[in-house]
Amino acid sequence: MDEPSRKRPGIEIPDDLARTVGVPGDLDADVLGPYTVPSLTRRRRAGLYYFGGAVLTAWAASTSLPNGLFAAAGGMLAIGLYHFFTAWDIEVSDADALTTANVEIGFPVGHASAAMSFEGWRAKPMWNVLVFSSDDPPSERGLVRIDAMDGTIHETLREPNSE
Repeated sequence: MDEPSRKRPGIEIPDDLARTVGVPGDLDADVLGPYTVPSLTRRRRAGLYYFGGAVLTAWAASTSLPNGLFAAAGGMLAIGLYHFFTAWDIEVSDADALTTANVEIGFPVGHASAAMSFEGWRAKPMWNVLVFSSDDPPSERGLVRIDAMDGTIHETLREPNSE
């Protein structure tokens, strides 16, 4: 007998039923594979493009094109600098954030979810980890906010689950 294929846990829809009702193939969790958060250092490449555009625009303005192009070059330069100042390195993965939240929250964790948000004008990355207690139904829930660059805990909220 063949060994059953190893599938990721999730909602199981039999293949014949999925074909009958027309479920799109991109909803199959095994097709996409694990998700990773893209690096924010990609912003530096965009900043370089803005710097290049600023140089070309300033050059065009200096060759007797409208002087208003200098203002456009200054705007592109400012946007390029912003991209460089917001290109943080993410050192803490979502799995690390989930582990940190599990230790910090103070009750046995069942379900948990991590989502990245950005704080302040420099868009500093923060993990927001939502956790529920392991009992059924969950009696407690919590939110742990973790710095995505150094792993420091910024805030911990804990309350009874009223649902």
